[in-house]
Amino acid sequence: MPVLNELFVYPIKSCAGISLRRAMLFETGLEYDRHWMVTDPAGGMFTQRSHARMALIRTAFDAGDLVIDAPGMPTLRTPLRAESLVDAKPMRATVWRDTVDALDTGEHTAQWFSAFLGAPARLARFAPSSRRDVSDEWTAPHATHTRFADQFPLLVVGQASLDDLNARLSVKGAPGIAANRFRPNLVIEGLDAYEEDYVGEMRIGDVQLRLVKLCTRCPIPSIDQDTGAPNPAWPHEPLDTMSAYRGSDQFDGALTFGKNAIILEGEGVALEVGQEVEAEIDF
Repeated sequence: MPVLNELFVYPIKSCAGISLRRAMLFETGLEYDRHWMVTDPAGGMFTQRSHARMALIRTAFDAGDLVIDAPGMPTLRTPLRAESLVDAKPMRATVWRDTVDALDTGEHTAQWFSAFLGAPARLARFAPSSRRDVSDEWTAPHATHTRFADQFPLLVVGQASLDDLNARLSVKGAPGIAANRFRPNLVIEGLDAYEEDYVGEMRIGDVQLRLVKLCTRCPIPSIDQDTGAPNPAWPHEPLDTMSAYRGSDQFDGALTFGKNAIILEGEGVALEVGQEVEAEIDF
């Protein structure tokens, strides 16, 4: 039977993720996933698409703080709970076409991110009172919402799919890549390669997910998450390899890898690595 092989959260959108053994699940996704976002002074999002060095910004949980580190920078801390941001100024933050209420985490964090990224930047915290609805084009009849994720609460990837891609890269002489290139939340072991493309519902213990949309891919998978830059010898991988077999007619030829999901049941339930997974093919 398939099992939950890896769990990842990405507290700050487009910065490095955290591999966890256990994580709480809520309607908006895993706890603290994409609750923060780096922005320009006007609230527009920063991502690795334009600032690849964001991959080098590491995060960790320590008591009541999010701990942030990057090469050559002092350790930075900001409260995990938005309510602990005493005297935080309200701001508006824009992720793609959505503009939401957020909290400015302050001048100290702004100076830190500006110095590391070499551009004026601020760190926004999603406001607890705000709601960012997911398009019902893909979720109807289930209404749901998320934080600063691109579109959906969760991203599911099959380990066999990654293994197949790495085998194709090996044939070319290119190095294999880690799951973090695709920024999944859940990595499932035991599905056939790309079987997740066809899964409709997935049960993990008391959690019921609905896999709703193939994840179309931008250039971020070409960025080595350990160096914050493409591999100089293979700057367009794995996208070059994927272009031969992962173009989707449904999305005008866009490359896809993994599938976005929403939560139908299990809000407030913990997911744990090693749990068995029941996957139902959507005919």
